[in-house]
Amino acid sequence: MIQEVDHIILMPRCSRHLLLGNSLGMKNAVGYWRTDSRLEYHKNASTIQEKTADANTVKCLRDKQRLVLTTATQILTTLGPDDGFIANPDPGLVIASESIVAHDMVSLAWLLLNRQAMSDKEITDARDPYKHQFIVENVNRFVVNRLGGIKEAVHAEKLLRNDIDSIWDDRVLNRAYEVFGGIPEVKLVDVGESVPQDLIEALAGMVARIPTSQ
Repeated sequence: MIQEVDHIILMPRCSRHLLLGNSLGMKNAVGYWRTDSRLEYHKNASTIQEKTADANTVKCLRDKQRLVLTTATQILTTLGPDDGFIANPDPGLVIASESIVAHDMVSLAWLLLNRQAMSDKEITDARDPYKHQFIVENVNRFVVNRLGGIKEAVHAEKLLRNDIDSIWDDRVLNRAYEVFGGIPEVKLVDVGESVPQDLIEALAGMVARIPTSQ
């Protein structure tokens, strides 16, 4: 299908994800795959985050993808990818970039800001199971079982979760910096001049390049 089109505009969600911690632009590439490719992706789970970034380096995607655009006026801040707490920030944001890496940096920062604004009641362990290694690992094995059967599930690698407290903790993005030629310099532009300055500054601080010593 991708080979039959001239231009791709990607419209991903800004969401928590039970297995990867978040679902942003780069996660969408997995949706293009056949069942056998998805099986290998979930079965060889020790590098699932890195493979998510690598999936976006396919030549036809890089040649044809023109824009990544997320309407982040509603955000799934727990569980994911289909259910969870839906935050309705005011103002909401529309995030757009020609760079999928820059887009995902800002989108993840926006997700994290909205998670920080949640109450303890809204972000309990039961509502946010990505916090628990046992759940993440075994839900992934369940997915492998659905895709390839019990034998494949038994031999699946362990999917290791990690805390994502800043965008620099995200393994998908960290791999993307390697395969896309470095950390992009993100310049935030408020096209409609409707975003509060303190919010722009907060996001800018979260996506500013970190020192090379870190």
